[in-house]
Amino acid sequence: MKVGVLALQGDVEEHGHAFRAAAEELGVEVEVVRVREAGQLRDIKALAIPGGESTAIGLLARRARLIDELKSAIEGGLPALGTCAGAIFMAKEVRDSVVGETGQPILGVMDIAVVRNAFGRQADSFEVDLSVEGLGAVRAVFIRAPAIAKTWGSAKPLAYVDHPKLGRAIAAAQEGAMFATAFHPELTTTLFHKALLEAALGRR
Repeated sequence: MKVGVLALQGDVEEHGHAFRAAAEELGVEVEVVRVREAGQLRDIKALAIPGGESTAIGLLARRARLIDELKSAIEGGLPALGTCAGAIFMAKEVRDSVVGETGQPILGVMDIAVVRNAFGRQADSFEVDLSVEGLGAVRAVFIRAPAIAKTWGSAKPLAYVDHPKLGRAIAAAQEGAMFATAFHPELTTTLFHKALLEAALGRR
């Protein structure tokens, strides 16, 4: 089974490792494709959109004429995981904690609102243990992280994080076969990548 990692910018390699580890745990074989052009989306059965810099990812996706193809594939049922910047890219509403509206290119496929840089700068990065509904316990790494401000429609929160400045914020959300996390699960766990593979296999 082919799975993809959007490979325009960000921690692409880590998602590839997570997919391969998750596949081994499930007893299936995967080929990880680094997606850089629309034609590569035709054969993949699941997609990870990595963390990095959300504006750069959006601009590069637009330059590669990938946005419409990505949007169509995910809305058509392709299981997808957006982590950190990837969650921003998938959201229908995005604003920055300092500058407000960003106007950046986004896919707008998931009924979530995301606030960029919600937890502060790089120096404010942190780790915490979270309980994720339906998946289990994870060690969550927040790196210059956004926060999921709200969900609506068929999207639902899966995990919350308590923060001294923000209070209780949504750390992960799900809508059908789409997952978004404010943290980087690819660094510590295979749970989210296993969920994508299970969705692709019709087991979820």
